[in-house]
Amino acid sequence: MVATEFSYENLVHNGTIHNAIFSHPDIYAQELEQIFARCWLFVAHESQIPNRGDFVRSRMGEEQVIVTRAPDNTIHVLLNSCAHRGNVVCRYDQGFALSFQCSFHGWTYAPDGRLLAVAPHAEELYAADLKKEEWGLLEARVETFQGTIWATWDQSAPTLIEYLGGAEAYMEPPLCDADGTPNGAEVAGGVMKWRVGMNWKIPMPDNDNTHFWITHKSTFVNRGQGSGGSGAPRPRGQSYHVWFPEGHTTSMTVPEEQTEASDNLFVGGGGEYPEMRDYIVAKYPARQQRLGKLVDINEIPHVFPNVGAVGRIIRVMLPQGPAETEMWSWVLVDKAAPPEVKEAAARYHERNWGPNGYVQKDDMENWFIQTQYSKGTMTRSRLRQNAQLGMSTPSIDGPTRFGLPGQFHPAPTDANIRAFYERWAQVMAARDWDQLLAQTKAR
Repeated sequence: MVATEFSYENLVHNGTIHNAIFSHPDIYAQELEQIFARCWLFVAHESQIPNRGDFVRSRMGEEQVIVTRAPDNTIHVLLNSCAHRGNVVCRYDQGFALSFQCSFHGWTYAPDGRLLAVAPHAEELYAADLKKEEWGLLEARVETFQGTIWATWDQSAPTLIEYLGGAEAYMEPPLCDADGTPNGAEVAGGVMKWRVGMNWKIPMPDNDNTHFWITHKSTFVNRGQGSGGSGAPRPRGQSYHVWFPEGHTTSMTVPEEQTEASDNLFVGGGGEYPEMRDYIVAKYPARQQRLGKLVDINEIPHVFPNVGAVGRIIRVMLPQGPAETEMWSWVLVDKAAPPEVKEAAARYHERNWGPNGYVQKDDMENWFIQTQYSKGTMTRSRLRQNAQLGMSTPSIDGPTRFGLPGQFHPAPTDANIRAFYERWAQVMAARDWDQLLAQTKAR
């Protein structure tokens, strides 16, 4: 096992990251146990299952799950695997169901996971040996936040809010509607899903602002943005990467005094889609009053381990092996927005960050190449990646300086990357949540 070859303290050390973590099969196998079986994972949005009996299929790591709204209006996350022989009990991505029946022997389950029935006449043969209450579908712990649905297999994990560790403050604004009303977002249509030949960690966290000038140069040149295609328009105020000991990160500009909506809220879409700009501008005064310094936040933070964000999208990296990842993207729009605004927002995000999006294609090419060239003997045994940008500059305590949670590091910096991979190493090595929580407090 890789644990005998490497210590996780050595794999991530002094702002460097050992390349083996992106390709070694033993490390990947341990990730499934140490990370994806223990951490809180985003699985769905409540707008996808608005009515009792609604369901959607989702993923927790490699595991397929069913997210249901039961007749009593409770939300459940169930392993899509029959307790009899392990076959799937749901073959549809979404729909309405009063029960889920395995196609192998007919075992049937309620939307809350309870076993309702077995094959005809088989129940009599089981006699007293079958206790139905013990043979339901495996169920994860579930918590919600502003319409988002999260699940974990670990009963000893902290609550979702404890797990977020303050990052929820940056999650709330993009889940509000344009005037700052809480829980004002819904998913636009379905979920965009596609596969990329890359390790799931490579895009995490994707708030790296030193790659625009070259990776996305053609996109920005064609749009007339930046100086000679050097990047997006500069925001007003000082930009920071914000990081948390729990491994969550985000980016924000601490705004100067302003009374009108900044470009951050439009995410570049105002010129192409004026209906978006007009809608946001009209709502901005109310949003500013409700959200204060967080008024221009419009991206979900990067939540450890696999939730990223670009624009107003919840983007999840789902591992399918050391060198294969499914990318799932939920585009968010205001529930109360007019249809033409919802349509414009969905088209804008799909055009830029869908599987064939202008910006997303640039990134995916690099992610794919990086993964493919992490498999060789030298790259796996000797190569270390450098994440030391800004390491000699201390972070600023957010609560003390800005009255905001998290540690702020002036951009450009790799502080967010260091925070993510240092947490990765802690979770991979920790025996339980008690040890992890103690390490979190120590930082």
